Amino acid sequence: MRYIPNSPDERRSMLEEIGCARIEDLFEQIPASLRLNEPIGIGHPVSEPDLLAFFHELGAKNASGYQSFLGAGAYSHYTPVITDSLISRSEFFTAYTPYQPEVSQGTLQYIFEFQTLICQLTGMDVANASLYDGSTGVAEAVLMADRVTRRRKFIIADTVHPQYREVISAYTKNLGIEIEYAKYSETGAVDINSLRIDKETAAVVVQSPNFLGCIEDVSALSDAAHQSGALLIVVASEPMSLGLLKPPGQCGADIFVAEGQSFGIPLGFGGPYLGLFATVEKYMRQMPGRLVGEAYDTEGRRGYVLTLSTREQHIRREKATSNICTNQGLCALMATIYLATMGRRGIQEVARQNVQKAHYAASRISGLPGFELRFKAPFFNEFVIKAPKSIDGVLQALLQKRMIGGLPLDRYYPELSDSMLVCVTETARRAAIDQLVSGLSET
Repeated sequence: MRYIPNSPDERRSMLEEIGCARIEDLFEQIPASLRLNEPIGIGHPVSEPDLLAFFHELGAKNASGYQSFLGAGAYSHYTPVITDSLISRSEFFTAYTPYQPEVSQGTLQYIFEFQTLICQLTGMDVANASLYDGSTGVAEAVLMADRVTRRRKFIIADTVHPQYREVISAYTKNLGIEIEYAKYSETGAVDINSLRIDKETAAVVVQSPNFLGCIEDVSALSDAAHQSGALLIVVASEPMSLGLLKPPGQCGADIFVAEGQSFGIPLGFGGPYLGLFATVEKYMRQMPGRLVGEAYDTEGRRGYVLTLSTREQHIRREKATSNICTNQGLCALMATIYLATMGRRGIQEVARQNVQKAHYAASRISGLPGFELRFKAPFFNEFVIKAPKSIDGVLQALLQKRMIGGLPLDRYYPELSDSMLVCVTETARRAAIDQLVSGLSET
């Protein structure tokens, strides 16, 4: 009864009210073969010290102390300690959607600052208060382009993150939207001349740096899309690259979407993460999610309000621009603190270290007998290495040396079964990179 507030009499009364004799009657729709009719099997109750000891023993079985060279949408970056200190304040730690602006001014203000920072970083006109993550952000961008252009055909580069493409497929499979995938070229980037953009194309979706680490010619893709009246959606799973690369807003992007995990959010075994979403001003009213704006009252005092929040809880369902039910409040705050702490020069320095260390690693690895860079396009902090031996064998050998050497690509690209994706960020010291090179030379 400690965790169930209703007494047996109260439960019995509620069941009688709805015409059920037993609680089990509520689950008749579930086939009997799928119902659990026995104890879960988690054992008997134990004391708190015993429970803590059990979990400490369980946690000790986890692998730790490994040097990881994994990326592919989740990146190891150093986070200033001030971030954890600030988000741990009680007024922030329970951050959620600001339903009552008059009592949510602090939350609204940092969301406003977050939007401002994303606009400055991307060169776009307006950013929303965040979405769930990069994958849902891309799917929402596709739906937005469908509303803006009233066209049903999308050309998506097959170097957009494979999991992002799966989410797009799940969002659109019952909406009559046609998706055509564009193959990567020998360089690892999209071959613009192979794109079949026509008057039925709503948007071209491209990721840069793409899943293979290659940097796309966003300006040229923008020109190609706009010639047929299509939009250009630019995706980034590693937005730290914007510290050095030309912002998408200056390259003609109509919508920019990114995974914001790189900005102060820990890897966290896969989440929670943060979806960044920005667009040009003329499409602002079709933007999903919500937008915090600045306003002044009759006495000239500044305040913050939900300027746009066109989702089904606020307006008629058929007019809603999104089914995203909230923004990632705490994660958006973490990104805000990170970006404000690092500043323009700090982000540029982190990006510069990523490029330098990744190119040092690529140069050393490609110099080993039998190893070579698979693609020649410019890259940021990820690159594809072709190995002379089984990729699984190479990675298993590195694991024995307490290194996670990279991501095997055959799961997503069967033609790259002899290759792996390697990521090097500023957190990898030179000694660790040299250790990776040494380990590969011994495989």
